[in-house]
Amino acid sequence: MTHHESGAQPRSGDPAPRPALRRELRFMETASVSVGVMAPTLAMSITGVAAATALGRAAPLAFAVAALGVGLVAYGFVRLAGEFSHAGSVYAFVGNTLGPRPGFLAGWALLGTYLVFPPVSIMGAAIFGRAFLSIAGLARDADWYPLALSAWAVIWVLAARGVRPTTRSVLVFEVVSVCLILVLMGAIYWRLGVGRPPGGQALSSDVFVLPPGVGASALALAATTGFLAFAGFESAGSLGEESLVPTRMIPRAIITTVAFGAVFYLACVVAQTLGFGTGAAGVSAFRHSQAPLSELAQRYVGTPLASLLNLGAVLSALGAGLGGVTVAARMMFAFGRDGLTARRLSRVSASTGVPQRALALEMLIGLVLLTAFRLAGSPALNVFFYLATIGTLSLLVMYVLTNIAAARHLGRRSLWQVMAPAGGVLIAGFVLYHNVWPVPPPPYEFLPYLVLGWLAVGLIITTVIPGFAAKVDDGLGRATDVR
Repeated sequence: MTHHESGAQPRSGDPAPRPALRRELRFMETASVSVGVMAPTLAMSITGVAAATALGRAAPLAFAVAALGVGLVAYGFVRLAGEFSHAGSVYAFVGNTLGPRPGFLAGWALLGTYLVFPPVSIMGAAIFGRAFLSIAGLARDADWYPLALSAWAVIWVLAARGVRPTTRSVLVFEVVSVCLILVLMGAIYWRLGVGRPPGGQALSSDVFVLPPGVGASALALAATTGFLAFAGFESAGSLGEESLVPTRMIPRAIITTVAFGAVFYLACVVAQTLGFGTGAAGVSAFRHSQAPLSELAQRYVGTPLASLLNLGAVLSALGAGLGGVTVAARMMFAFGRDGLTARRLSRVSASTGVPQRALALEMLIGLVLLTAFRLAGSPALNVFFYLATIGTLSLLVMYVLTNIAAARHLGRRSLWQVMAPAGGVLIAGFVLYHNVWPVPPPPYEFLPYLVLGWLAVGLIITTVIPGFAAKVDDGLGRATDVR
């Protein structure tokens, strides 16, 4: 494929034009990346069980509290995205407010997340693909690696076509998968409402009341699980140079994503809790379920819907992977353009407008990770959670840095505007703390050190590149749309 550095041809003696992305995305296309990376269908296929384990019948409260916390964290992103638009997202948000080195470190943390999140999504597609094949009777205990390779190839092909086809694919995948869950939720609520549940379950407001012996501390810890279901809400920020009106569209995209997630997650976890039942037997069944949506589909509708829900989770995972590689490629593009990494990563395809070399590097890193785990004989679920933990820890560091930046930036105008981002710092810091303490069991206890190592590499880069601060200041000054 032919590549070029987009921009006007320079006149003799003029500096070479800076590589540029295509500004062509409308609101829904912009928002689709945030929704896609958040992967609501995939999240609801996994996270409800952890909340039920901690809170029993009150599992929905974990997501209600989490939504409030995410709202505070998102506020800082919304305000900064309303003033700065850049392909490097938080690299520009933090760089323009706290300075070049914190800005690069925030972008480096985000890049660390999105180097591993696409393989996480690919593993999600493989896991639920195996479940579909098993329920459909097509294959029992299928090897996850060929399925993962298939998902990897699909993501690369779709991502290479251009940002508009990519975002539209993400949107279609998420709409289809969410609609399948809405069908299940409708069936559960209808059968409970007309008194025809499969096992004596009933509508109950107990899902919003903590059981005896479960206190506020347990609720706060359970809310950290709910918080992580929103991970990726900020992803639209990476489309700052491709959205048509970024300083309006990206804040709206983030707000819409968080609001949608809050309503959808709460309604879905309520449906799951009521579907299993609020009694001791129902709570136990929910806690020990390996595939709650599939189990409920079989109980309330039948095997065909259970199979379709597994396919829906595959689609959601593919959408998350597409969104993830989009974010990572834009961050690599931004770093390369400013001379902080290899400049060739900023080359943009003449035909698609995609930073193809950055995309190729992202995909090859994913392939290496997946292949290494396969050669090590790691089970699919272990691979999923190892990589998800690494990406989440790096993401939380970025959340803290971005909200510190928002607090400082907004505090220059009035002191009261500091309150929301300061709350975001505390909440993201709390979630980060409880992901590393108490010390998790091996091998998870070693994963925070991998993240620290990655961040240390970023710090080293800021000290060894000649004229680092000047390069960042110049790059952000020329590329950031400030309004």
